[in-house]
Amino acid sequence: MGSPRCEHPRMSSLAEPTTPTPTDPDRPRYRIEAMTLEDVPEVARVERRSFTNPWPTSAYRRELGNPQQNHYIVLRSAEPSREQEDADSSSARSFGRRTFLPLSFGRRVGEEAAAKASPILGFAGMWNAFDEAHVTTIAVDEPYRGAGLGELLLAALFDEAGRRGANWLTLEVRVSNDPAIALYTKWGFTIQGTRKRYYSDNNEDAHVMWSKAISDPVYRHDLAILRHRLLQRIGGPVEGFPTEQPAHQIVETSGQPPWGSGG
Repeated sequence: MGSPRCEHPRMSSLAEPTTPTPTDPDRPRYRIEAMTLEDVPEVARVERRSFTNPWPTSAYRRELGNPQQNHYIVLRSAEPSREQEDADSSSARSFGRRTFLPLSFGRRVGEEAAAKASPILGFAGMWNAFDEAHVTTIAVDEPYRGAGLGELLLAALFDEAGRRGANWLTLEVRVSNDPAIALYTKWGFTIQGTRKRYYSDNNEDAHVMWSKAISDPVYRHDLAILRHRLLQRIGGPVEGFPTEQPAHQIVETSGQPPWGSGG
């Protein structure tokens, strides 16, 4: 399906993050969900605004057809807009007049409609094979960059990689994408090689980066600290993203990283 892209275009805004002003520290500001086929058209729009070599929609449909190997997520706002609140109110009033329906039905329909109406702010994905998880893409729509949302998506991929028994995460990133490289380095990735002329749009090289071993207790402690600081920056909890680092059943390995064993 073409070369995976693991970059944050125009992430220079991360250098000057804005401080959120939460209205309720216990109310989630964002929601992470599994990507569905219904999400693909909107994902494609964010994709085209984020990458110079976007994947076709057919590629995402193929990826979603193999959930055992692939994992893709979307990020939405958990705070409804005025338009969504008006739609919910209208829906509740409409169903309230139909007394033959359960009282909760109108509310449930309104909640589902609001969830679909909430725009996709970003998305991410990865492949998993044996004890490795390969990050294929991370993107945040331009109006929402600089608020830690790309980092949130990366943290969510770490959670899923651990849940699936992966011990390392790996990715490619443009050699010129300093903000993305800085983010990955912050989360324990190191450059282990370079793929020449990897990106087809301009023949730019890609750094190959690998995380530390997730089974390393010291690294898990570092990830927990990063997670805590990230949630503080975002300004509250996130639906679909546990506040505490999940306790995954780590598969015992030799501890030898793939790049050190010739794998």
